[in-house]
Amino acid sequence: MTRRGPIPVIDLFAGPGGLGEGFTSLVDDDQRSFEVKVSIEKDPVAHKTLSLRALFRAFPAGEVPACYYEYVRGEITRESLFAHPDAKSAAEKALFEARCIELGKTSHKEVDECIREALKGAREWVLIGGPPCQAYSMAGRARMRQQDTETFEKDKRHFLYREYLRIIREFGPTVFVMENVKGMLTSQHKGSPIFERIMKDLQSPGNCYHYEIRSFVVDKEELDPEDFIIRAEEYGVPQRRHRVILFGIRSDLVEKIAKLGKDPDRLMLRPVAKQVSVSQVLEGLPKLRSRLSKEPDSHENWLNALNGGPVSLKGWRAENRMRLELEMMTAVVDATKISDVGSLYTATSLKWSTELSTDLKKWLHDPKLAGVLQHETRSHMRSDIQRYLFASCFAKMSDYSPKIQTYPPKLQPAHKNATAESIPFTDRFRVQLANDPSTTVVSHIAKDGHYYIHHDPAQCRSLTVREAARLQTFPDNYFFEGNRTQQYHQIGNAVPPYLARKIAEIVREFVKEART
Repeated sequence: MTRRGPIPVIDLFAGPGGLGEGFTSLVDDDQRSFEVKVSIEKDPVAHKTLSLRALFRAFPAGEVPACYYEYVRGEITRESLFAHPDAKSAAEKALFEARCIELGKTSHKEVDECIREALKGAREWVLIGGPPCQAYSMAGRARMRQQDTETFEKDKRHFLYREYLRIIREFGPTVFVMENVKGMLTSQHKGSPIFERIMKDLQSPGNCYHYEIRSFVVDKEELDPEDFIIRAEEYGVPQRRHRVILFGIRSDLVEKIAKLGKDPDRLMLRPVAKQVSVSQVLEGLPKLRSRLSKEPDSHENWLNALNGGPVSLKGWRAENRMRLELEMMTAVVDATKISDVGSLYTATSLKWSTELSTDLKKWLHDPKLAGVLQHETRSHMRSDIQRYLFASCFAKMSDYSPKIQTYPPKLQPAHKNATAESIPFTDRFRVQLANDPSTTVVSHIAKDGHYYIHHDPAQCRSLTVREAARLQTFPDNYFFEGNRTQQYHQIGNAVPPYLARKIAEIVREFVKEART
C-alpha cells in the first residue's frame, strides 16, 4: 500500500498558532499526521511568532538546529536565524506557510490563490481556526454597547465568521474545526441570535456542500448549543477555559465513516481523572520578585513596600486579622530570599512537580533549551504590591480569592472599576489558586495583571509571560515575538495547544477513514 503523506491543514485567524501547534504535534508511523500548509493571521507581531514556530516545526522532532535556540536566548538576531545555513530552507518554507493577511480586507482572489497553491489539489484536508471573538464575548459586548450601541451593531467582527464560511464554500474541506468564546451562544445582532445563524450557514455553506456539525464532548442526536462547550480543565489543561468548538464533517463522508460511530469513545474527548493545578504546572520555575513602578526599583525598596502590607491591617476588625497579619509577615521574611526579576532567558535546570503527568511534562519540556524563556516580571505600584500580598495570603489561608469588599479599608483601591459597588469588578484583584486550575487566561492579561496574581505570597506579583504560556500549555520552547504586552495578548487569544492536540487525535480518525 502506498504510504499517504500528512493531512493538509489550512489555519485561519491563526494568532500565534495554538491550534496548529496541537495538530502538527501528532505523529503517525514516524511522520507528522497533519501539516499546516497555510496559516493566516492579520496581526504583524503574532504573524512573526507564527512564522518563527513554522520554522521550528519544519524540522523533525529533536532535530531543531542550535541557531533556533541561539535566537530565542537572545544571542543572534531574527535575520541571522532566518539566513542561517542550518535554517535557511526551513525559513523559506515557514515564510510560505505563515501569511500576514487580514481576512475581510485582503481580496478574495489573493486569499484563494494562496490556499489553492498550498493544497495542490488535495482531496482530504482540514480547515481550522477561530474568527475574532470581541464582538461575541460578554465583556466585549457590554463594553461596546455601553460606549455606542449603533457602533456595536455595525461591528464587522460579528460577521468575520463569513470569511471562514466563504473558504468552506469555495474549497469544501473534508472537516473543519471552528473555535470561539461561549458568549457566541448568547450573542445577538439586531435581535437575532448569532449562533443560530452561524450554525445554519455552516451546515449549508453553498456550492452544493453540506456539513454535519458535531460536538467533541457530547454524543447524541439532537445537540443543544451548550453541548459544543469544551471545558479545558476537564481534559488536562491547567485552566478553566470554556470555549465553543464546532466539528464539521462534509455530509458525503458521514455515511462512509458511520462505522466509527460503533466506538463512540474514539470520537469524544476523554476527561482526565484529576485536573491539573496551577502549582503543579508552574512548580520549578525560578522564583521572582516584581519590580516597583513610579519609584526607584531595588530589592530593598520592594521589601520596604511589602513591609507596609501587614501594617495596613492595623485597626481592621476582622475575625481572621491576626492570622492574616502573621501570614503576611512570614511572606515578607520569605521574600528577603527572592531578589531576581527574571530575564528573556535564564539558564537553569528546571524541577518539575512529581504530580504532573508524564505526558504533559514531556509536552512542555525541552531539554535542549537548558533554561526558561520570557520569565520576567512586570512593575507594580507600591499600593498594588500590598494588595497582592494581602490577596495571596488570604487565598493561601482560605482557598479562594478575596473580593474587593473583603479588603481592609487601607487597601481598598480608589479605581472607579474596583469598588465594592462596581459589579462585576469586585474580583478585579484575583489570585490564581495553587491547588486549582487557573481562571481563563484572556488578552486582558496584557493590561495590568490584577486578575492574574501569583499564588506564592513571597513573590508578590502577577504572572510572567512564561507562566501564562504554561497555563495555556504552550511548550517551553515556544517563543512569542513583540514586546511584553504583545506577548501576553497573543497568549490570551490562543487555543491551548495541548487541548488542540487531543482534538486533532479525533479529527485524524475521521480523515484517515475518509482516505480509505
